[in-house]
Amino acid sequence: MSHYVHPNALCESDSIGAGTRVWAFAHVLPGARIGRDCNVCDGVFIEGDVVVGDRTTIKCGVQLWDGVRLGDDVFVGPNATFSNDIFPRSRQRPERYAETVVEDGASIGANATLLPGVRIGRGAMIGAGAVITRSVPANAIVVGNPARIVGYVTDDDAGQVLAGDTRDAPRESASLTPAGTGSDPLPGTGGARLVRLPRFIDLRGSLAVGEFARDLPFAPARYFLVFDVPSRETRGEHAHRECHQFLVCVHGSVRVLADDGRHRREFTLDAPELGLHLPPMTWGTQYRYSPDAVLLVFASHAYDAADYIRDYDTFLALAAAAPGA
Repeated sequence: MSHYVHPNALCESDSIGAGTRVWAFAHVLPGARIGRDCNVCDGVFIEGDVVVGDRTTIKCGVQLWDGVRLGDDVFVGPNATFSNDIFPRSRQRPERYAETVVEDGASIGANATLLPGVRIGRGAMIGAGAVITRSVPANAIVVGNPARIVGYVTDDDAGQVLAGDTRDAPRESASLTPAGTGSDPLPGTGGARLVRLPRFIDLRGSLAVGEFARDLPFAPARYFLVFDVPSRETRGEHAHRECHQFLVCVHGSVRVLADDGRHRREFTLDAPELGLHLPPMTWGTQYRYSPDAVLLVFASHAYDAADYIRDYDTFLALAAAAPGA
């Protein structure tokens, strides 16, 4: 066999990829499909209508029930719990079990619980003991019961797991680019850059100002304001094909994740003289709004639904196919 099954394991499936190891007291039912180079640890139970991708690790004490779909390079921590029936009753089975999807590269922490039918986005990090009641965006870090977003995996994290509750942990921000200097954009974010706008302070108060022809890299066609956002909610989570955006948090604070399809970087907007330029083909996510936050956004184009890319996998495909990618 091209895969390994421990003598004390019971593997009844004939769809096991090369290099996969199934360890002691694991039980894999007929019909289950497990990819290449996976590690199925002691005491794992896998039902028949389960799909596991390549290079995925399933730690001890995990049960994968019918309808669970794990992508490539997924990590499932010890005793993580999946469910597939939103209203379970003894001896009463639904016509079809809910499908729970964990996308490529995501990690599920020990003892986390996932409700039926949720989707865990690509690269997301589920904290130990978290209770997932709704789908999790790509690259989000979630903790708690019910789980809430406390951050996003960025290039600065270098694959490290954040310890504890990061709600108040500061994120390293990039050096500010003075407005009007023509200096290069920050590397690794598809051209996204922070801009410090002029601010004047005297006895009468403070004034922050921006000149469209000088401080913004485009001529705005519209603006909108975002406010009264609960701090646990996220906004954005899309990219634009052609539209530029320039974000200024005129009151309070908000965190912004900029993703060019290859690299991600997080920025904190917490002063009215700070602006963030998001060029086209940048996946932008705003989250951790303070209760008093007011976010002002200038856009280079009038609203056009066709200009939005709302599916992250579609965005990644388009970004990979772009010239110079």
